[in-house]
Amino acid sequence: MKRIVFLLVAITMTNFLSAQTENYTVAIDSFQIYYNTENYNKIFNSFSPSMQQAVPLEKTKQFFTNLFHNVGKMETKEFVNYQGDMVAFYKVKFEKTILSIYISLDNQNKVRGLLVKPYEEETNADNRTVNALDSYPKDIAEILFDKVKGFPNGTQLSIAVIDQSETKYYGIIKENDSIKTIGNQDKVFEIGSITKVFTSTVLASLVLENKLKLTDNINSYFPFEFKDNAQISFESLANHTSGLPRLPENMDLSNKSNPYIAYGKNEIEDYLKNYLKPKNDTSVTYSYSNLGAGLLGYTLGLSQKTTFRNLLQTKIFNKYKMTNSYTSSENLEKVLIKGLDEKGNEVSNWDFDVFFSAGGILSSAEDLAKFAEAQFDQKNKELTLTREPTFTINDQMKIGLGWHILNSQHGSSVVWHNGGTGGYSSSMVVDVENKFALIVLSNVSGFNPKMKNIDGLCFELTKKLDDKLL
Repeated sequence: MKRIVFLLVAITMTNFLSAQTENYTVAIDSFQIYYNTENYNKIFNSFSPSMQQAVPLEKTKQFFTNLFHNVGKMETKEFVNYQGDMVAFYKVKFEKTILSIYISLDNQNKVRGLLVKPYEEETNADNRTVNALDSYPKDIAEILFDKVKGFPNGTQLSIAVIDQSETKYYGIIKENDSIKTIGNQDKVFEIGSITKVFTSTVLASLVLENKLKLTDNINSYFPFEFKDNAQISFESLANHTSGLPRLPENMDLSNKSNPYIAYGKNEIEDYLKNYLKPKNDTSVTYSYSNLGAGLLGYTLGLSQKTTFRNLLQTKIFNKYKMTNSYTSSENLEKVLIKGLDEKGNEVSNWDFDVFFSAGGILSSAEDLAKFAEAQFDQKNKELTLTREPTFTINDQMKIGLGWHILNSQHGSSVVWHNGGTGGYSSSMVVDVENKFALIVLSNVSGFNPKMKNIDGLCFELTKKLDDKLL
């Protein structure tokens, strides 16, 4: 049977949300009944409006039809714990395998997040891992240890904590089944989709320079008509409301170790001419798209008669003195932390062509801390523009330009993005009002079943910082 990893909609920022945990038993019981009777319409009706937008009825039916075919009926379910006080985690035995199911409910007890993935027992290696973080505050050391112990030897995390004008760095490495400290704030990791925030910052900079408008369509920068004359605005690419799919139909995904390297100018033009499917109605919905972010950066380069990489260097890296941030992994042997797969084997770095602006930046905790601190300065108007809401996703989340905007436990807004590539995972939260930020970089694969621990760690440390305990 093929490896099963299904994600219906992302469950994020749970530490900032209030839970209604007493209703989860009803939700999982109903889910089991509807699933086993193949009543997928009822499952869809149990979804929140935002969930229904993210996963329409036909996709819901297809998802559960495939799941039923692969694993059979649900036989038993066992509650494991609550993740971040908002997500209920169940160990579920199906006819053919055991899976993990995570369910998140909104304030109306509708399903706002659902994740189905292979179940993994805590291994003996997890149990014998030693916490050697004696030099860190005890509560922080315990959080770090808990989130990292399940990762393979060779795992490194580089963490920046910014509180007002003070920045602290925490570096950890797992070696010989021990979690130890290491100074790695100047080491370089792939940051994955956090790149999208930088792409939108370049867009905001050009808007403030009156070189283009957010409402401008990108069509005029291409010497051909898009399929069916579909019109696409810069803003819709930056806030994922363009209607474009996550990835283009004409993308060859056979090179799993370096999937984006072969998608270039010819391929994106072929897509726009022959594959692009405009929306059938005038409704605007949020649908996360690597294609959209890649097309955005590529078009920004065309608009200024240069490359997006050059715009990134001049308008962001140079301006904010990010001297340890890069657009390629070449010649970085002395500073690059090698990415790992889920078993701890080194993997190749990802190379990008047209899709660079969707996930290609490599950077360090020190450099991202500079970018985070720059968010606190109102003089940096292009950064302010990226944080202004442009679309409401649901009652807990909006999106600006690149950044996702969430409500903290104290009522203020924070901006957040994460990233994942074949060998790396990352997460970044910035609270401009209270002037604090959290950055976590790691060489944990985005395909590692436990990669959610990176976001979990970022949110948990953010809560400590928010409570003035960090």
